[in-house]
Amino acid sequence: MGGSGVINLDLLYEKKKIFGFFSNQLNYPEKLTFHPNMWEEFVTPDTAGYEDLQTYWEAMKTYSLDEIEELYTYTFDFQKDATLFMTFVKFEDSKERGQMLARLKVLYEMFGLSMPDEELSDLLPLMCEFIYAAEWKGDPRAQQSFSMLLAVIEDGTYFLMKALEKYESPYFYLIRALRETCKSCIQREVSAND
Repeated sequence: MGGSGVINLDLLYEKKKIFGFFSNQLNYPEKLTFHPNMWEEFVTPDTAGYEDLQTYWEAMKTYSLDEIEELYTYTFDFQKDATLFMTFVKFEDSKERGQMLARLKVLYEMFGLSMPDEELSDLLPLMCEFIYAAEWKGDPRAQQSFSMLLAVIEDGTYFLMKALEKYESPYFYLIRALRETCKSCIQREVSAND
């Protein structure tokens, strides 16, 4: 996304529903996380990254819930490079990360989401849930706000995807589909040099 295009807020709005699926799948797994209705409610064949989503979903169906919980914990809690905190790999615990966390929290509150005090604002399932639940149509602050949000997601998921690929995790396909979804909301700007 690095400056090559602009977020098309209408496209992002059309794709809000799939972000609910991403949020659900990236939260700690529960029995309903993998209920067939989850797939039917959120995913359609024209969804960006559909093939990756299908690969992920089919792979997860080969595990028991206990195995999925173990995989989730092993992957996201014990692998420092596979964190769901999108600014951690780049900034770790630096001042810049603190500033970005504060900016994200303000963004959520601006669009009506109250952040729990114990939650960090760069948690990927939270970011996806925010896109799914937020109402931004007609809000003049939306373009800049969602551009920042998607830039953080794009940046953080790049490192996450590389780590998941290394660990041969089925979550790799979920993250790659999330990245495809974000990219599908970018409108290329045509400059005089193109």
